[in-house]
Formats: sequence, structure tokens, C-alpha cells
Amino acid sequence: MTPTPSSSRSSAATEATASSVPPKLSPRAWLRWAWNHLTTMRTALVLLFLLALAAIPGSALPQRTVSVEQVDDFYVDYPELAPWLDQLYLFDVYSSPWFAAIYLLLFTSLVGCVIPRMRTHLRALRSPPPAAPRHFERLPYSARFTTTASPDTVLAEARRTLRGHRVRTSTDHVAGERGYLRETGNLLFHASLVGLLVALAAGSLLGYRGNMLVVEGDGFANAVPSYDAFHPGAAVDSADLEPFTFWLEDFEASFVEDGQLRGQAENYTAELRYRETPDGPEQYHDLEVNHPLSVQGAQVYLLGHGYAPEFTVTDATGEVVFDQAVPFLPSPEAEDMIASEGVVKVPDTSEEQLGFRGVFLPSPTENAAGELISDFPAPRDPIVTLDAYQGDLGLDSGESQSVYQLQTEFMEEIGTTTALGVGDTWELPDGAGTITFTGYSEYISMEVTSDPGRVPALVASSVAVAALLLTLLVRPRRCWIRVHRADTADAETVVEVGGLSKTDHAEVTADFHAVTTRLRNRLRGDSRASQ
Repeated sequence: MTPTPSSSRSSAATEATASSVPPKLSPRAWLRWAWNHLTTMRTALVLLFLLALAAIPGSALPQRTVSVEQVDDFYVDYPELAPWLDQLYLFDVYSSPWFAAIYLLLFTSLVGCVIPRMRTHLRALRSPPPAAPRHFERLPYSARFTTTASPDTVLAEARRTLRGHRVRTSTDHVAGERGYLRETGNLLFHASLVGLLVALAAGSLLGYRGNMLVVEGDGFANAVPSYDAFHPGAAVDSADLEPFTFWLEDFEASFVEDGQLRGQAENYTAELRYRETPDGPEQYHDLEVNHPLSVQGAQVYLLGHGYAPEFTVTDATGEVVFDQAVPFLPSPEAEDMIASEGVVKVPDTSEEQLGFRGVFLPSPTENAAGELISDFPAPRDPIVTLDAYQGDLGLDSGESQSVYQLQTEFMEEIGTTTALGVGDTWELPDGAGTITFTGYSEYISMEVTSDPGRVPALVASSVAVAALLLTLLVRPRRCWIRVHRADTADAETVVEVGGLSKTDHAEVTADFHAVTTRLRNRLRGDSRASQ
């Protein structure tokens, strides 16, 4: 049966439609497509930009790894918003799944970019410069002149002129190339970024960080129970911490006395006596803000200082049930004058337990409203004010408590004291006992960090800077010098010079012109050529 024209057009349209449908890709083909796109430099730059964006919430919002208290305060200030942010890991940005995903993708992309380019660069280093193109006039730089020297003489002088280039000599031309360090620097830069990512990952996995307060005269042993806050890496075994110990022998702080900066700290100096191992020799170190103690790969930093008022408490029977210094934390409203707040917990009493909330003022005075404030951070006749509570401190409830907070759900406020100076005693109401402000000590807030990736990260960063300078300062270019006999009666030698630069820069063109001028002067026997 002979098809009709309409059926022919229909079958042709069907065939055309079928041929325009792309074939389905196999899973392996999809993986190859994804890998090819992931390992492009454009994707690496996009991922680097995304990593920078992802780090912004870590700077704008409080992080648990830095301060749990600040996160708790954020919950108090924004009770509806905080849970939503927490579900997005915005209080744990750097340990969140989405940050880790960007980090790993960037690492994979950089490795996939760098390794093939390294192979290509190594082949280029082993390969001679390419042969001369046929038409020099199509190059960005070209020049032409004639000489009476023979072609062999011109080629010999051309090799001398291109000294410092990688040279390839042919029967009718000399090819020179230089500037390979630009691509070397480019590859080193990207390789150093990979090294930096590895170093940061190693520090995050194998390092740890902890904060603590040490009162003057007390000591510290590098063990987890000694820290107020401890943040180990995922691969850190808490039992394998460096076994160093130290004692805070003395602390001195100086403050600006006059002017607009009055009250600001001039210098903190803590005298430490330490041992790197339990049976090691004792050593001394003056710990300052920018002068940490380095011991067994860990660094001990001085962050700040405060005061620890000393109290003696007696119960209803007159027995001393508490006698020690209690660190008070600087109040956020103190404006750097170290007015401090703290609590005293007295569980071992003969009757109901006692608790106190106090304010320590190192240099007390009254403001315009008649309220007691501190007008200088150094101790000048310090005082404390206390609120007393009686009842159950809740220490036996099984729930963890902060030593800097007093839970008063099961306690009753029994009184408020007037200002107590050093040596003053407050008789508690209803014969509940006494509390005496016996003096004060100073404490320092410290941070211990162990980061095995710190030195590799420094090396990788230094290499990245040096490699970037190579990339910016080195200008790769190729130069060809070709010779042939002129079709004239005197049979002069025609010299053609061509130049190609991989970067648009005026100095490169000047270099090509200098090569041409130097070669022509040498061939003419100009005396300047020998200088």
C-alpha cells in the first residue's frame, strides 16, 4: 500500500520528535556529569562564597562552643525566636550538618580542580615551547627587520637574547617561553587552600578548648572536672589530656587613673608556677594577655580578671559551716568598673540550708539616684551587699546547677544586709546564723586551647600568600624569532619577532620590544649590546 502524503508527513514528524528527545542518562553518566561540574573552578569559588556566608551567623549569634551562658541569655531575651534558630543549628554553626556539607564539598571541589591541573602543568614543564606560528602579524606583538648576518648567526644570537627562557631551537626559528611560576603559584595557592581546610578539620577533630577561673593562690590540673566549660573535638579522648598543672602565685592589674580612658586596664600580669608532667621540674611563667603559656602543645591564655570575696558563715549553733573565697562575675551593667555579682551556697547547716546573692563593689560610691555603684575597677575600700535565703538549695535534686546561680524555688528570702566592709558581720534574722565579709582575693579567667592544626594552618596560609604574590607578579609569555633569506639581490637575512602574552599588560609588550631591540643591536655589532 502506498502511503498518502499526510501519513508520510505524520511519520516524518514522529521521527523528528523522537530524534529530538535526548537519551536517558545512566546513573554512571549522571555521576560523571555531577563530578565534572563539581570540580570546576567556578563551582569552587561559589562554594567558597557560600562558606563565607555560612560563617556569618557564627559571628552574629552566640555560639555554645564559645559561651553557653550567652546562648541561655538569648533564650531569655527571645523566647519565641531562639528555638527556631536552634533547630537550624544557628547556635552551633561550625558543627552543623549544613556547614559540614559545604566544607566537604569545597574540599572535594578543590582537590578535583588541583590534581588534574597539576598533571597538566607538569606535562607543560617537561614539554618544549610550541613551534612558531605561521603568521606573526596576527600575534599581539610582531616586529620585522633585516640584517647582513647569516641565519645561523641570527639563531645563535637569538638563543643568547632569550637567555632565561625555556628555549626550543629549530632550523628556521627559536622559540622561548617563560613565566611558568605564575601557574605554579596558582596551583600552590589552591593546594594551600586544601591544606588549610585539612588543618582546620584536624584542629576541630583532634583539638579541644576549655575555660576556667583560678583564684589567686589556687592551682589547676588539666583534667575535664577542673574546667568550668570544656569543648573537646570529636576524636578527643578526655583521658588523654596533657598532664600539666599550674598554680596562680600572684596577680597584678593596673588601670588608667585619669582622662577619658579612666578605669580601662593597662596591664594584667599573672605569675604562674607550673609543671609539664606530675614529676617534672617546676618552672615559672609571667602570663599576660598577649603572652600565653605554651606547654605540651597546649596554650594557656589570660582572658580577664575579677574578684572573689571571702566569707565566713556560721549556722544557728554558732559552728563555722563555710569559710572560703567565692568568685563573683562582673555585672554586664558595670561599665568595666568590675561591680560583680555572685552567690554563696551553704548546704552543711544544722537546720535549713542557707543561700546568699551578693554584689561586690571594689570602689563604692553613690550615683545621682543614691544607688551604690563602683566608680573604679581597682579595690578601694570594697564592700558587699547580700540578700539571704533559707530553705532547700536543690543540690540533691539530681539536676546540674551553675555555681554562679542560686535557685530559690524552694527557699524563702529572710533579709537584706546593708553594705558590709571588710571585717563586718551580719547577724541573720531569726537566729539563722551569721555571715562575715573577711576579705577578698583576685582571680583570673583563662582559656586552654590545644589545636594540632595550628602550625599546619599557619604554614598553609603563608604558602598561600607567597603563591598569590607569584600569581600576581609573574607574567607568562612566549616569544618566537624566525629567520629566512630575503628574495633580493643582496640576499639579506629577514628576522621576524613575535610575542604572545597570557596577560594583557603593557610591560609585557615593552619586554618583547626590548628583546627585538637587543637582538638587532647585537647583530649590528652595536657597542651597547655588550654592556
